Amino acid sequence: MITRYTHLECHQCGKTYNKDETQTFCTDDNQPLVAKYDLSKCSPNELIAERNDMWRYQAMLPIESIENQLHLGEGGTPLIPLKKLGSTYDCHNLLLKDEGFNPSGSFKARGISMAISKAKELSIQSASIPTAGNAGSALSAYCAKADIDAHIFMPEATPKVFQVDCRVMGAKVTTVPGSISDAGAMMRDKNDGSWFDITTLKEPFRLEGKKTMGYEIAEQMNWKLPDVCIYPTGGGTGLIGIWKAFKEMKEMGWVSSIPTRMVAVQTDGCNPIVTAWKEGKDSSIPFKSPKKTIANGLRVPHAFGNKLILKTLNESNGYALDVSEEEMMNGLSEFAQTEGVFLSPEGAAVWEAFKKLRKEEWIKTDESVVLLNTGSAYKYVENIQEAYS
Repeated sequence: MITRYTHLECHQCGKTYNKDETQTFCTDDNQPLVAKYDLSKCSPNELIAERNDMWRYQAMLPIESIENQLHLGEGGTPLIPLKKLGSTYDCHNLLLKDEGFNPSGSFKARGISMAISKAKELSIQSASIPTAGNAGSALSAYCAKADIDAHIFMPEATPKVFQVDCRVMGAKVTTVPGSISDAGAMMRDKNDGSWFDITTLKEPFRLEGKKTMGYEIAEQMNWKLPDVCIYPTGGGTGLIGIWKAFKEMKEMGWVSSIPTRMVAVQTDGCNPIVTAWKEGKDSSIPFKSPKKTIANGLRVPHAFGNKLILKTLNESNGYALDVSEEEMMNGLSEFAQTEGVFLSPEGAAVWEAFKKLRKEEWIKTDESVVLLNTGSAYKYVENIQEAYS
């Protein structure tokens, strides 16, 4: 046995589903399913000592055969101390988890690796996804590795590097006017039922790959969790996944407490989660007419897992806030010129959110803070160059 995976469960109503079925969301209330494990039998001794990627945590992941694990080097990304910026903003334990080191250039490799590994295990032949860019790149790569057909639907405004990336990998790419929601609508219209829908949180396995960020953060901090974790939130799987990992580790006794307050960051041109959180609601409504942004991953008018995002913020006593395009551009320059790290626009949004929360003293001087940079800036050069011109 390589995993303690037991079943799937609806996060809202608790209905359980067989782990060997291809059911991807709850049939009773149309909410995301989450993977469950027999955590009573897990111990740190089950970590795979010879691995330094996300498969080090295979006991807490849903793949049941090593032969079905698809490896391209996903996970094991650095946690970088930000001493210069920490000194400038009087925050002495400021850290950057840099996901740009992943295959295909972003944190999406974690989730897609897991989802397509499970698709392979379930003998699925075709997969599809609506994407703002990075998820399409990852799906194309892992489908090529697994000999699974990939169908990618992305907004026409997606930087061309992502379109080329997918096509080079052999994926079938369709560009769609509008936002990622419009791309998703066209994908569903074209799907004859044979494509495994990898839309964010409409299947349960991407979440399991993303949660490995949480396990890595804990291990890199010597099994002590940060006080604050700031995450750029479009579909929200990473935010939810990190929190899921923290709760699993607490249940297993790997950490003694969870001090972490989770923070969701969006743009002021598309901020449905921020609006719902400020209004004290447990779900968001679709954002009308999302504005163009350099941070493609944040242009998500309506996240399928919006209830889970807001539940995570509330459980962790967290926060949600937005930033402007100008702030992101300024943040890119400040971070690069101070720490020598070229952030993705989403990472720059996180940096600007930190500055706001530090100024308000919601983040204290002595608190440990982890910032998430979710991808490589080099895939966004088209966007950034246009913004600078």
